[in-house]
Amino acid sequence: MSEPMVGIVLVSHSAGVAQSVAELARGLSAGGPVALIAPAGGTAEGRLGTSAERVAEAARAVDQGAGVLLLADLGSAVLTVKALLVEDELPPGARLVDAPFVEGAVAAAVTASTGAPLSAVAEAAEEAYTYRKL
Repeated sequence: MSEPMVGIVLVSHSAGVAQSVAELARGLSAGGPVALIAPAGGTAEGRLGTSAERVAEAARAVDQGAGVLLLADLGSAVLTVKALLVEDELPPGARLVDAPFVEGAVAAAVTASTGAPLSAVAEAAEEAYTYRKL
């Protein structure tokens, strides 16, 4: 059995955005074992918004005991994750990072898939702010 990897939760106001970014991150991490990545987007009614229940469920689904990294897209998604952390509604070792949503997700997924610890996965996601396009 392989060692547990850091799990990743992508929290977005849009279920479609969260799902698409998760697919992209998984695809760019392929070539070996891939860390568990769960989208948590939209409301239970299928509208734009953030569902605390969806975030908590996704975090439990990806938790293998190595920690859970959460990336959020916009304001209330960030506030939802912060509230869940304060209320101890997320697995032990869950951590919200300040990183760009797409680039951070890909960097986190690639790093987590190597078996890196939560601190290294978080650092990789946060470093995505420095990626230059020109």
